[in-house]
Amino acid sequence: MATKNDISMVGFAIVAYAGDAKSDLIEALNQARDKNFAKARELVESANKNIVEAHNEQTGLLTQEAGGADMDVTFIMVHGQDTLMTTMMLKDQVEYFINEYERLAKIEERLDKAGL
Repeated sequence: MATKNDISMVGFAIVAYAGDAKSDLIEALNQARDKNFAKARELVESANKNIVEAHNEQTGLLTQEAGGADMDVTFIMVHGQDTLMTTMMLKDQVEYFINEYERLAKIEERLDKAGL
């Protein structure tokens, strides 16, 4: 059975991993805006690795609860879940915007070549 302290520690780990992922995603968006698309995608991949680590932390508790263990919800765990879910949504949006920045860069390049 996970103690309240154990659950809080998992929550802290999830916040840390999701926070690192969020930082990478914000930087990825900045890199894409500056037309550094390879670096932007590298940062998204780094973010994804942190998201996977956060999920791994979460899975341990989910497995215990599914096995019938009682779980005390802590505020830090709720914060961790919230941080992870919003970071996952941010990842989807950042990937969309990277693709759009790249599409716009290609259009701008064609317009420049055409002298427009």
